[in-house]
Amino acid sequence: MKLGIYLNAQHPAADDPARRFAETVEQVRLIKKLGFDSIWSGEHHVTDDYHYYPLLPMLQRLSAEAEGLEIGTNIVLLPLHNPIELAEIGAFMDVITGGRFLLGVGLGYRAEEFAMFGVDMKSRVSRFTEHIEIIKRLWTEDKVTHKGRHYQFENLTIRPQPTAKPRPPIIIAAHVDASVERAGAIGDGWTSVPTTRVDEVARHLNMYKTARAAAGLPASQHLVRLFEVSCAPDVKPPCAAPRRSCSPSMPLMRRGACQGSTSARRTRPRCSSRSSLRTASPSARPRKSRIRSWDNTPSVSRTSPCA
Repeated sequence: MKLGIYLNAQHPAADDPARRFAETVEQVRLIKKLGFDSIWSGEHHVTDDYHYYPLLPMLQRLSAEAEGLEIGTNIVLLPLHNPIELAEIGAFMDVITGGRFLLGVGLGYRAEEFAMFGVDMKSRVSRFTEHIEIIKRLWTEDKVTHKGRHYQFENLTIRPQPTAKPRPPIIIAAHVDASVERAGAIGDGWTSVPTTRVDEVARHLNMYKTARAAAGLPASQHLVRLFEVSCAPDVKPPCAAPRRSCSPSMPLMRRGACQGSTSARRTRPRCSSRSSLRTASPSARPRKSRIRSWDNTPSVSRTSPCA
């Protein structure tokens, strides 16, 4: 099992973005020092009243602080992007991380994001599967010709090619039956969302393995569980009171969670009642924290020090 930290990239518009990013850089340095295996972050757009750091440029900058760590996207909203450009950027990410790039992808669910990119939301599944096919081929072949529903091109080669062989893994986020089966059939790994119950994870894992076997693929080495983790000075249930005032971290996730990024100073978050991803506000005193994991599923931890 490997453990990593999800880096929060969304902050209130009134916050100083330079300061928040400096805290993120310090957090990555601490993550490396403490012996974690990876860092991850996600993508969203048009988040009213908040700024959201662009995912891949942010990870490119942070890679300089994360030597030896795996760097993953959790997740890229794949249907919104040009798959050729994403293949190029992903290959470069793999080069600068020494073959440690993990491409996590998902369908997306916010209508305003699809409108922003001019993409028909009804086409997201067909785009998703076609984009994965294109990226796989561009990462492993030269002079690729593709004639699909959304993209057509001939004799296309990207440079540089990824360092990892045969290519970086593509890890698919899925939380309903059809998407889990799709992940098993066309991806290299699967990631579960934080709100999935343990019994659902077990059922989906069996479904994923069955779909993968039916596609003639070997067992996956990339099974990822994203936890909402709270930090507290003792083993009492942390964040119980703040959680009641927290709104859902995403509209899709029907359940509240205290969001926050931990910096080297172990800052303490202020929970908010607005329905969007949240970050921490620094407190006057640093808190000693403990990270606890409640099952043995391979995981990516999103830290949330609501002490």
